Amino acid sequence: MKPLLALPILTALTSVTSCNAAPSAPSSVPTKAIPVKIERTATGFRLLRGGAPYFIQGAGGSTHLDMLKAAGANSVRTWGVEQLDALLPQARRLGLTVAPGMWLGHERHGFNYADEKAVAAQREKVRQAVLKYKDDPAILLWGVGNEMEGDGKNPLVWKAVNDLARMIKTLDPNHPVITVIAEIPQEKIDGLKQFCPDIDALGVNSYGGLGSLATRLKAAGWERPFIVTEFGTLGPWEGGRTAWGAPLEMNSTEKADFALMNYERSVASQRDRCLGAYAFLWGHKQERTATWFGMLLPDGSRLPFADAMSFAWTGRWPSNTAPRLVSLETDAAMREVAPGARFEAQVYAQDMNNDALSVQWEVRSETTDARGGGDAQQEPPAHPASIVQANGTSLIFQTPQAEGAYRLFVWVRDGKGGAATANVPFFVTKK
Repeated sequence: MKPLLALPILTALTSVTSCNAAPSAPSSVPTKAIPVKIERTATGFRLLRGGAPYFIQGAGGSTHLDMLKAAGANSVRTWGVEQLDALLPQARRLGLTVAPGMWLGHERHGFNYADEKAVAAQREKVRQAVLKYKDDPAILLWGVGNEMEGDGKNPLVWKAVNDLARMIKTLDPNHPVITVIAEIPQEKIDGLKQFCPDIDALGVNSYGGLGSLATRLKAAGWERPFIVTEFGTLGPWEGGRTAWGAPLEMNSTEKADFALMNYERSVASQRDRCLGAYAFLWGHKQERTATWFGMLLPDGSRLPFADAMSFAWTGRWPSNTAPRLVSLETDAAMREVAPGARFEAQVYAQDMNNDALSVQWEVRSETTDARGGGDAQQEPPAHPASIVQANGTSLIFQTPQAEGAYRLFVWVRDGKGGAATANVPFFVTKK
């Protein structure tokens, strides 16, 4: 079908507008936990909460929880405990559960699992957090660590994880304990099987590999249940790259279609082994770009990934869906270009509700703060002088004078809380 532009275009804007602290002092919370356990069935496993089957339909994040609940989710995941005093009351009010993460030190950040004092101090922080929050009825399970395993070859990491799992279950018999790893190379599965008998399920952060995750876990010999603790688009480490090494980002529609397809393959159709999943991220963050992973924009606008998960959770699409971005086209895309050169750009978008669309354009430098593993990054500078003439879905822009890598971004909004995004990289060179 030929792409259709939703008319009229209203406006063209030319500018854009993790977790390791110790718990704070105890606050007053309800003191009756709702028991949660993992039950073995004739065909596999299932999660029970208060005696009733409970399939996790969740997202990572702690903002816009009313929107998350309205979208059909039932749970949120965190990476640390420092936000729980504010998060748990909101979750109780909305009927959401919370899977708190217990942040553990990463060796790549300098944490030494051979340092007995450091490991003991980390253990004490976990102990205090469990004692403080274990009786809150919103607690679903405990997540010990997030990608702290590195390459998975250090048995001291696994032994520390198992020690914490055993301690948590002694302190709190009402909630299962998982640990969260980045993908499932065989050495990680082997380490878990050998050193971590006390974890109840495995949490896996999987992006490009989610579609085959269930099959690969079985082939690797993982016989216990699993939870997909992060998933979404292809990560910057997984997709194509330009000649100068800039990763290529899917547009927001491609991300939604990709995530939904993989969710159906390794989560929705695997309920005998998979206990559910947490989409990443219910919110926004700068990670390689400001648009790569978020399901929402900073103003709370929903991207198509949010709508796709609402469909997965409820079986129905929202009554007013976010715009679908068909393509962003410019001759500058993925090319080396001269400084001060002028180019045209065009965005093609559809709105299935025939809402009028507004379009926002921006040129930004490529990030030079591309730390991995989800570490906090600074957003690179914008170049508003590069926007020469923005006319709705059409743009004339001028490349910056300084040599280096850049991206052209576009945001499309429907005025009803929905949005779409895309970007293309280019490189300015004087040669």
